[in-house]
Amino acid sequence: MSTQPEIHTQVTPEELAHTFDEAPVEVNLKAYAFEDWVTLGLFWGMTACVFLQFFTRYVLNNSYAWTEEIAVNCLIGVVFLGSVACVRMSRHIQVDVLYHYLPPTVTRVMATLVDVIRIGFFAYGSWLMWRYLEIVADEEMVTVQLPRNIVFYTVLAAFVLMLLRSIQVFVANMRRGYSVLERPEEFQHAEV
Repeated sequence: MSTQPEIHTQVTPEELAHTFDEAPVEVNLKAYAFEDWVTLGLFWGMTACVFLQFFTRYVLNNSYAWTEEIAVNCLIGVVFLGSVACVRMSRHIQVDVLYHYLPPTVTRVMATLVDVIRIGFFAYGSWLMWRYLEIVADEEMVTVQLPRNIVFYTVLAAFVLMLLRSIQVFVANMRRGYSVLERPEEFQHAEV
């Protein structure tokens, strides 16, 4: 603990207020794709349903049953459409430890193989979802008289978009000559 007395200089309220002046952050909405905005809308719809459920249950003591089902269905949309953004930005969980120890020619082949497998996976997932829709096309939601296939078509659209975005990432990786697996530091501050 110091025995020296602290010296404080007088500051006017205006000077104090100006210490918080910072340049406004540049907002670039072009970095977001269509699916990001749909996901945001579904997220706020889910939030509204959860709030309405909480309000009617704990404040009015008479909860609406339909809010939970709609919120769950919105959550399904948020998860799958949010995955599209992760594919577009190469932000899904990935293990890249081998890429640090193997030669660049081997890692290039491995990264290309990962891209091709990802494209195949999303193509297969899209096909499976289409088949599933043929089976459950006429189901209705439990608490609301809406077709359940609204949710299923959202998941199908998300799989198709993930397929298209994975093809887009593959083409970009081939043009660039490397992927996030090979050079993660290049993608740290990359635009969306």
